[in-house]
Amino acid sequence: MAKELIRLRDCTMVFDDDVVLNKINLSIKDNEFLTLLGPSGCGKTTTLRIIGGFVKPTSGDVFFNGVRINDVPPHKRTVNTVFQKYALFPHLDVYENIAFGLRINRHEGRRLSKDEIHSRVMEMLEIVSLKGFEHRDVTSLSGGQQQRVAIARALVNRPKVLLLDEPLGALDLRLRKDMQIELKRIQEATGITFVYVTHDQEEALSMSDTVVVMDGGVIQQIGTPEDIYNEPVNAFVADFIGESNIFPGTYLGDNRVRFADVEFSCLPHPFEAGESVDVVVRPEDIELSRRESHISGVVTSSVFMGVHYDIRVLDDNGHEWLVQSTKTPGEGRRTYLTIGEDCIHIMPKERT
Repeated sequence: MAKELIRLRDCTMVFDDDVVLNKINLSIKDNEFLTLLGPSGCGKTTTLRIIGGFVKPTSGDVFFNGVRINDVPPHKRTVNTVFQKYALFPHLDVYENIAFGLRINRHEGRRLSKDEIHSRVMEMLEIVSLKGFEHRDVTSLSGGQQQRVAIARALVNRPKVLLLDEPLGALDLRLRKDMQIELKRIQEATGITFVYVTHDQEEALSMSDTVVVMDGGVIQQIGTPEDIYNEPVNAFVADFIGESNIFPGTYLGDNRVRFADVEFSCLPHPFEAGESVDVVVRPEDIELSRRESHISGVVTSSVFMGVHYDIRVLDDNGHEWLVQSTKTPGEGRRTYLTIGEDCIHIMPKERT
């Protein structure tokens, strides 16, 4: 089992009486790809900046390998950061951009020799798939290539942790998808812990070992991508991670729940009979059928999304459902919805 590398304990951050983080507790393991995911203003970048030492928490503690580092400045932490804006030096070629930090800093208490610098730079070029680009002008590179140079420059000092703050946000869709694969490959090749910030659910699910979903300065859920998607702990996580049908409901007891004006069988849950709950049904878990079922309605729209159709169904009780299916009845057609009991996710009612 991987050892704990970083721990945030009861970290709170207040700016001008505004609580940006509220008693965050987080453990990050060695050689882990961990993503902080959430909407703008949820506190994820502030969490990243606390780890990097750019800001000091108002209260709480930051530990690195078990040592409290609240007062350790950024340049003395074995942490590097890659930002959305690459900040490459336009007057230096690819090689010199990557070598820059090696030339100006001491490593293990000494200056590196020319041969050691060359060896490290070439190693990084190999890792980020830019071998042969050593003498290219960085301004002539594509956005994805520039981002790889920025990553190589951050990794060449061999930090224990690489912080990445929405690094793919400036790239187009195709480049973003390519770089998602590359970043995971680079992380596995180097064995360095990556802490990644994004508001993009696909990025988080496709790259991460662990996803930390945040909202309102609070951690909502921590888990593997599969856990976060398949077993959301509340309606916010379910709605933020992918698309969901979310209804207020009542747990009836005896493995029964009522929502959308219909009573359903469900898996056992630790709720009291009569308790108000939120019910989540993923659109891909709903089957369309011509056979009569609990729910019938009319297709109001059907949009082809490339792999599946996004189908909107207005049921006879006035509730709208989103269904994702590889086949569609077509707009205006009557259809029936079937939902398996293991596809009905029941969670505590969100307090307002």
